[in-house]
Amino acid sequence: MTILPVIPTSPDQPDAVPTRRRPSMPPRHLADLDLAARKTAVAGLGEPAFRAKQLSTHYFGRLVRDAAAMTDLPSATRDKLATELLPTLLTPVREQACDDGATRKTLWRLHDGALVESVLMGYPDRVTACVSSQAGCGMACPFCATGQQGLTRNLSVAEIVDQVVYLAGVAASGAVTGSPPRLSRVVFMGMGEPLANYPRVIEAVRRLTTPAPEGLGLSQRHITVSTVGLVPAMRRLIAEQLSVTLALSLHAPDDDLRDELVPVNQRWKVAEVLDAAFDYAAQTGRRVSIEYALIRDVNDQPWRADLLGRLLHGKLAHVNLIPLNPTPGSKWDASPKPVEREFVRRLREAGVSTTVRDTRGREIDGACGQLAAGELTQAGAAGVAADAEVAQ
Repeated sequence: MTILPVIPTSPDQPDAVPTRRRPSMPPRHLADLDLAARKTAVAGLGEPAFRAKQLSTHYFGRLVRDAAAMTDLPSATRDKLATELLPTLLTPVREQACDDGATRKTLWRLHDGALVESVLMGYPDRVTACVSSQAGCGMACPFCATGQQGLTRNLSVAEIVDQVVYLAGVAASGAVTGSPPRLSRVVFMGMGEPLANYPRVIEAVRRLTTPAPEGLGLSQRHITVSTVGLVPAMRRLIAEQLSVTLALSLHAPDDDLRDELVPVNQRWKVAEVLDAAFDYAAQTGRRVSIEYALIRDVNDQPWRADLLGRLLHGKLAHVNLIPLNPTPGSKWDASPKPVEREFVRRLREAGVSTTVRDTRGREIDGACGQLAAGELTQAGAAGVAADAEVAQ
């Protein structure tokens, strides 16, 4: 594990965590607006509309988040536009790296003192950013540290996008060992339930996938949006005509156990959740990723593998098995490897595509369900994140 240089949060106490203020949404930011709205905002400040494109080119095209570096803008203009359209949304508190620099985790403080985390993961052929959509999470899944911390608030569109732009800048700097110098994938699998912050997450997706300079220009097919199964929002997503990957955190194929592991199942049962997921796959042609955290003696029995296989047989779905990552105070542990292999065998025998997630970042509490288990809890924050890469 490598502790990267800490950015001081106060002159006298570099690691000080101030008392959290009342949760509140941040000021307006360039990334909250589409290009037309940016032009209107710039004109409202008495500047020519073309300044909006200049700002957008710096931010989305060149990954420049600091107005001071936008030297093609006159100083007075730069200061005015920075104040009104480039406020500081995310302040790095701590950055860590592991996996020989291929996995990097950033702890952010938001303007109201809330804390969230992002993870950047490098692979030989791609770089993936795992971002948060909420500070904390209200879904209360008992095996996930995030869910046990509760929800502080939704993030704004720009707070989501700014995580990605920052991480894209890190990738572009060449800091991610053994990987291309370009961010190519984003997974909404950090802190929070993305579909519980639906309008802002969808707007963030559009900002990330609109070509530069209006947006970041990523492929929709390289964006993954996860959910624990908020069925009305899943059906809204179908109507959006997007081609993002939907990841459903299922974790149990039967209602009795899923009611306990994923409390929202008490409102929308397994059959209804899977129907919505299959409808999304049918509409988009995109294979749904079924996320399944394997928990020793809880959801790893052979009969549950067989039931899951029957539910998914012939469907446009892929099972992404996740060895449960340890979190402080948890009563559960990962399934033994022989049990995991048998679970995989039974699913594949049923004709269901299955992989085991290559868990990254355990050393820095950066893996699925871990992100804030250490640092955020110690800081008195509400929440944790969940990791990262979906097999695609």
